[in-house]
Amino acid sequence: VQLQASGGGLVQAGGSLRLSCVASGRASNDVSMGWFRQAPGKEREFVAGIRWSGGNTGYADSVKGRFTISKDSAKNTVYLQMNSLKPEDTAVYYCALKWGSTVYTNEQRYNYWGQGTEVTVSS
Repeated sequence: VQLQASGGGLVQAGGSLRLSCVASGRASNDVSMGWFRQAPGKEREFVAGIRWSGGNTGYADSVKGRFTISKDSAKNTVYLQMNSLKPEDTAVYYCALKWGSTVYTNEQRYNYWGQGTEVTVSS
């Protein structure tokens, strides 16, 4: 399995970005995918996750109501739509995939990771 994340960039506070993560080599629908982020000097944290089969989602409290995770099965792609961005959303964002349909917030549960895409929100 290979994950390719893209879509990061520089945006002003209040703006929007959409991140994409293409998952190639995924041979099963019994997986879930997540977005994590790591800000400078901080530990990596869970942002959002989605169950590939069924589409159930979960979010960190800090992004609820602002971020939306979704998937396009035909494109093997997971998206993270980020609205009302804040300077504290500045981080490198990573997509990850785990076997099994349960969405976990613990990064150690995930088996594969993308390379990260940088998001900078200016005030």
